[in-house]
Amino acid sequence: MNEIEFGLDTFGGVTRDADGRPVPHPQVIRDLVEDAVVADETGLDFFGVGEHHRPDFAVSSPEMVLAAIAARTERIRLGSAVTVLSSDDPVRVFERFATLDAVSNGRAEIVAGRGSFTESFPLFGYDLADYEVLFEEKLALLAELLKEEPVTWDGSTRAALTRQSVFPTTAGGLTAWVGVGGSPESVVRTARHGFGLFLAIIGGPAERFAPYVDLFERAQDEFGVPRRPVAVHSPGLVAESDAAAKDLVRKGWFEMRERMGRERGWPPPAVGDFDREIESGSLYVGSPETVANKIAHTVRALNVNRFDLKYDQPVQHADQLESIRLYGEQVVPLVKEMLA
Repeated sequence: MNEIEFGLDTFGGVTRDADGRPVPHPQVIRDLVEDAVVADETGLDFFGVGEHHRPDFAVSSPEMVLAAIAARTERIRLGSAVTVLSSDDPVRVFERFATLDAVSNGRAEIVAGRGSFTESFPLFGYDLADYEVLFEEKLALLAELLKEEPVTWDGSTRAALTRQSVFPTTAGGLTAWVGVGGSPESVVRTARHGFGLFLAIIGGPAERFAPYVDLFERAQDEFGVPRRPVAVHSPGLVAESDAAAKDLVRKGWFEMRERMGRERGWPPPAVGDFDREIESGSLYVGSPETVANKIAHTVRALNVNRFDLKYDQPVQHADQLESIRLYGEQVVPLVKEMLA
């Protein structure tokens, strides 16, 4: 069994006030910084901030928020969850995270991905028809930049580079992952370029991702590259009891599923879907004991190196803070005890 780390991820999801109204984006961002401070105080290993460009998420510039967090924290590692690399410039991504690494004294990580939404493509002038080539080329360039040597690169998605050095340099190199939603091709590409594998498991049983972990290990061996770690990211919320946690999350979960369904052509959630996702799927909602048991099961099934709880359910901020404290102070010690 690998040595396991535990983290939290947030997309900057808009919380609710006491009357159920959306909290303004500026307050959500300030609250998010406080969340990270509490995560650091409870001894968690990682805090990830996602990038979105839509009204239900407050963060469009994760590195800015992470820099603010770096100034308020001491030891927790800080990264994106994810950086939408397809609609960004890999050179600027490297520069921003190298800068974050400096101000945080070596705590920065990049989690690059395609993103679960596509709003950034038209916003920054990219064609969705180029979806595959954008990510393939930009990931290959980012892999070269991470070596921190002069880069020579040519492609169709940005200007060529000829023995170009990029600054600032880092003290010990940047840790970098690729967020993957379940495509075998993405798993192999992640292995080929030498990134860690960050599995976004947001529905169904975690066990169904075991073949992807196996594929990742076999692909690394075939490419002759060192084996990189594997992390899992799944949504959830911890409360004092199972009933309290379900009551907090249920309404927002259905609203989110229905909203995503309208946007993506999914069928509406059926009666029992919410409870099934908690009982046998990838929704980690419940008491510390319930959530710890479920995390331990996932870690055993996949033999991963890190578990990140995406904690930003559409609840009041006080409920999120309580969830963070319970996760760090009770869930993580329980999981470690179970796995020992």
